[in-house]
Amino acid sequence: QVRMVESGGGLVQAGGSLRLSCAASGSIVSIHSMGWYRQGPGKERELVATITSDGSTNYTDSVKGRFTISRDNAKNTVYMEMNNLKPEDTATYYCHAALFEDKGSGLVIGLVDAWGQGTLVTVSS
Repeated sequence: QVRMVESGGGLVQAGGSLRLSCAASGSIVSIHSMGWYRQGPGKERELVATITSDGSTNYTDSVKGRFTISRDNAKNTVYMEMNNLKPEDTATYYCHAALFEDKGSGLVIGLVDAWGQGTLVTVSS
């Protein structure tokens, strides 16, 4: 079983910064990509940023230049530094990993999607 634990959300004024962290643990063989999604009030969940095991990154246009995703492969942890936050960044942020999971008895399955429980980011104007 895979567990994803997030931290770092909170309330911040517009223009402020926050850093999100997410650690994956459990029966993980390897992680292909990690990333962050968000779901604002009344909106669908959207991709914010992703990073692969070799460090390649991808960002949605609205956060380019403001958010930076990084990853510690040894710790199976992904981070996202969020600067110059705007009220429209208010959302619940979910971390995601696409990984290979050890199911026991020599069985490895993948790619499996693993999700965190979500952390709320609120940006006041």
